[in-house]
Amino acid sequence: MKVIRKQRNSKMCAICGLDNAYGVRAPFYSMEDGSVVSRFSFREEHQSYPGRVHGGMITAMLDEMGLRALWAKEGGEFTYGVTLSLETKYRLPVPYGVPLLGRGAIVRETGNFLTAECAILDGSFRTLANATIKYIKLTPQQIEAGVNEHEEMCYLIEDGVTEIDLP
Repeated sequence: MKVIRKQRNSKMCAICGLDNAYGVRAPFYSMEDGSVVSRFSFREEHQSYPGRVHGGMITAMLDEMGLRALWAKEGGEFTYGVTLSLETKYRLPVPYGVPLLGRGAIVRETGNFLTAECAILDGSFRTLANATIKYIKLTPQQIEAGVNEHEEMCYLIEDGVTEIDLP
């Protein structure tokens, strides 16, 4: 599927923050169908049991994809929000140290609320974990006084990705 644009990364986010030594540092792409996709790998630092990623990190990745799915749909990082609820289903163990694929899409949007469905897939496109996430739209200043979203979401590192194979 065609990549429309690469989304920005932040400084310290546990999932996309490029300055966070323990973060995932995941890239995100807005796709032609309005969904968001990430090709990433968890690392050993993200484990629970040996060989498996901690459920909190899995859920954090799904949560990150949800709001980024709105950015993919809107065509930019224009709307911000916070999670109201999140239901994660762990289908299979999520390994670290291997390429994974994340995908998310907005399935409902009403006024200041939206719902996203997101999944983490392995190299065979099997669903390892998925979630339904509800958000409320808020400005960055409503989320935290004094936040400058342009300063925090400051990294746009083009990598030449123009297409991503999807199931």
